[in-house]
Amino acid sequence: MNVLTQLAEKLQQQLTVIYDGVDIEPSYQELSLDLIDMMGLNSHCEDPVPYANHWSQKDMILITYGDSLLEDGIKPLKTLDRFLDAHIKESINGVHILPFFPYSSDDGFSVIDYSSVNESLGDWEDITEIATKRKLMSDLVINHCSSRGIWFENFIKGEGKGRDYFFTANPDDDLSQVVRPRTSPLLRPTETEQGLQHVWCTFSHDQVDLDFRNPEVLLTFVSIIRQYLDAGVRIFRLDAVAFLWKKLSSSSINLPQTHEVVRLLRSLIEHAEPSAIIITETNIPNTQNLTYFGNANEAHCIYNFSLPPLLVNTLITGDCLYLKRWLMSMPPAQNGTCYFNFIASHDGIGLRPAEGLLNDIELNTLVNTMQRFGGRISWRTSETGEQKAYEMNISLFDALQGTVEGEDKWGLERFICAHAIMFALEGIPGIYIHSMLGTRNDYEKLKNTHHNRSINRHRWDYEQLESQLGNPASSHHKVLGRMLALIDIRKRQLAFHPNAIQFVLHLGLNLFGFWRQSSDRKQSIFCVSNITKEPAELRLNELNLISNNSWFDLISGDSIENLNEVVTLAPYQTVWLTNIRLD
Repeated sequence: MNVLTQLAEKLQQQLTVIYDGVDIEPSYQELSLDLIDMMGLNSHCEDPVPYANHWSQKDMILITYGDSLLEDGIKPLKTLDRFLDAHIKESINGVHILPFFPYSSDDGFSVIDYSSVNESLGDWEDITEIATKRKLMSDLVINHCSSRGIWFENFIKGEGKGRDYFFTANPDDDLSQVVRPRTSPLLRPTETEQGLQHVWCTFSHDQVDLDFRNPEVLLTFVSIIRQYLDAGVRIFRLDAVAFLWKKLSSSSINLPQTHEVVRLLRSLIEHAEPSAIIITETNIPNTQNLTYFGNANEAHCIYNFSLPPLLVNTLITGDCLYLKRWLMSMPPAQNGTCYFNFIASHDGIGLRPAEGLLNDIELNTLVNTMQRFGGRISWRTSETGEQKAYEMNISLFDALQGTVEGEDKWGLERFICAHAIMFALEGIPGIYIHSMLGTRNDYEKLKNTHHNRSINRHRWDYEQLESQLGNPASSHHKVLGRMLALIDIRKRQLAFHPNAIQFVLHLGLNLFGFWRQSSDRKQSIFCVSNITKEPAELRLNELNLISNNSWFDLISGDSIENLNEVVTLAPYQTVWLTNIRLD
């Protein structure tokens, strides 16, 4: 049996699960062949190698908007490419350009046209140019699209592509169990040629939800994936995918059909491009998030959404109890899967992934502290109708300017400590461009847009940024230099492979530590951070360092002369103690 025949049979089985109870045309057999054809697969494609890791310790991803850097008379994508070449160079080999398509709201996540590049940013040639130098990650905004796109216009008219692409319900349907991240009404009343219809809107009334019960929607998105592959995209971020399948009288989140769609897309993508990977963006409680690994047959990577709130909480309280408990509970990612670690993003610091990990007192303290540091809070309506904090909107640099006691002089060290911890953890690090640059809260943009998330979506004037980066006294210069130094150390260590062994160390509550070991068991790295603003003592004999090895700190370069000595760590200092120097 050849590869395509096997794939067609696999797709038919997946389609049976997805469309169980749904009357569709064409048949599962015909639809599987249409999907293969849409993906452009032929007899030359090969079976993907199971449980293969398509990453190493050298892989990191810079997260940025296409227009985070602006200069007069030049398309922002060209400016971004120039910045990457001039300042990031070989240090970071991947880039996630947030939605670069024509859009109507939500800074790109309400897509008008999936097949075009927003002309204010550049064109496909600019995208492909960046993709020739770095692994390009693109959003596949798969749950919803813009109400101003042609598909929704055709839905209103009742003709053309899109006329039957959208999920509708009735106001008197049982919607009581639906889980949502927003407080706006779920249903949008819309006058159409067929009369008044109520369109399902998980996020906003400009973001109308697609109806994957219609196979044409699936086929359309497979064709979009094919186009992105041809443009050089190698990492697909499935945005808000947890909400993809809707069902009345249910939560309409994480449904079995959603997981099966992810498995089907993976089947197609890995046959089309063996090196391509899927990352699911599922900002949900930790136990639910882990299910998107499947059995190494769904997402290659999942966002480690619990890390940002827990790490920030650790650094502002000087207590690593909750972070340590969570890390101990996290199963190691099996080969073929890995965690995608981040501590700052274009959205904010989500709090749902901390539910069940931080108690209400800790959450309230965290929220109140972020507000004191200039942050804003976004809210959601809980299942009981209660208003709950959903997300903290603040730049990470400002979030770490102090502790629960207030701002202090340790902001830069606390900020670098946070990244030293993230860079060393099991998984692939994702770094927001504004963390690389130490960007502060943008109150002007917040005032202009009235959207909380704008506070952490600053657009730099490139000439001003270059001036700051060229000034050794500038905090932006200091942040970029120290971040790149840590990254360059990390990339050379086999024990920092995303799937290398990891164990949590028990060093009290003021020292957070874990041990990494390379797959060949030759290199060990003990990663220990003082997460307080007071000096802390690290007793080396508690680490059980092997005495016949030479040990030294990768970050400072200092050697360890006596394995029984007590090392004093300065406030927020991190050490990476290793037995092997890999340069």
